[in-house]
Amino acid sequence: MKEKVSSLLKDFPKEKFCEDLIGWFQREQRPLPWREDKDPYKIWVSEVMLQQTRVDTVIPYFRRFIEKYPDMRALAEAREEELLKMWEGLGYYSRVRNLQEAVREVCEKYGGVVPKSREQFGKLKGVGPYTAGAVLSIAYGIPEPAVDGNVMRVLSRIFLIGEDIAKAKTRNLMEDLIREIISRDDPSGFNQGLMELGAIVCKPKAPACLLCPVQEHCRAFAAGLQEEYPVKTKSGKVKTVHLAAAVLTDERGRVLIRKRPKEGLLANLWEFPTEEADGLHFPDRAADFAERMKRKHGIRVEITGPLGKVEHVFSHLKWQISAYYGRAEGEIMETDTFKAVPLPDLEKYPFPVPHQKIFAMYQGDIGTEKGGSRTGKVRP
Repeated sequence: MKEKVSSLLKDFPKEKFCEDLIGWFQREQRPLPWREDKDPYKIWVSEVMLQQTRVDTVIPYFRRFIEKYPDMRALAEAREEELLKMWEGLGYYSRVRNLQEAVREVCEKYGGVVPKSREQFGKLKGVGPYTAGAVLSIAYGIPEPAVDGNVMRVLSRIFLIGEDIAKAKTRNLMEDLIREIISRDDPSGFNQGLMELGAIVCKPKAPACLLCPVQEHCRAFAAGLQEEYPVKTKSGKVKTVHLAAAVLTDERGRVLIRKRPKEGLLANLWEFPTEEADGLHFPDRAADFAERMKRKHGIRVEITGPLGKVEHVFSHLKWQISAYYGRAEGEIMETDTFKAVPLPDLEKYPFPVPHQKIFAMYQGDIGTEKGGSRTGKVRP
């Protein structure tokens, strides 16, 4: 690995590169709320939110989150359901669970102060190499690499690196590379500069090379190959799962919801009753759904009509949900994981995005009147 790094850095003007990159970042950086100070807690929260999520989406979530949990003690003491509700819509809910667990450890072991040691910080739940490098360099000015997808794309083009960025050894190579070129005077500006460059200039498609502050250092641009880099293998085929879900109201107008299992996908979030429905189509799908509800909960269900289709893609699978609305008759035996909730109280429960969409369709297409009767068009 050292030989590869040395080869890549042969005749590379490290100081001039740092000067051009950091100078550009200082002039052009976006005014983001987590850049308003060097609070390591806020920077940590922002980095966790930004994983797999666009900056524009994160900004309002970050502001609400910090207002609700202004310091680590507040976050450590938060109830899980309340925390999941605050995170609702960001997805990848294990991120916030891990963050809370890690923050609790910081409060217990380090007196509520994020440790400056990469070894200590990197051992916390959910803190990977990128998060550790980002927080330590930005908050504390420690020259640690922070290599994410944007940074790998930038480095692949600048150094004409043909290794597959989907492989761990390529990430390791780039971390070693950054350790050699990172500014010791301003590691925060260096790392954020690389991130910013990848976000707004060195984009995956049609990079704005003529606006790039480090264009003269870019080997891919010099060779006219910027569109060919980075090299990345395509991910495997995504599995599709067909589901049926229904917004069901009982005789008192309450809506039935259930809590997902404690482990696994979307753990502990609430959803409308849902069943797998592979190979079935309406009306067989609706009939099968009703039969399962009767078998599992002793409730007679009448599907009144369809709401529409909801598709949601995770990293490894895709949900295709046929959504319906209907009535539930008989006594509702409520438990900790199965409830009948008054319509206005639904906003207190954290729902995953696909079920938020189902409820929006229910409100928009069906409408509700006092007492739970329905009016309005049914989506064909």
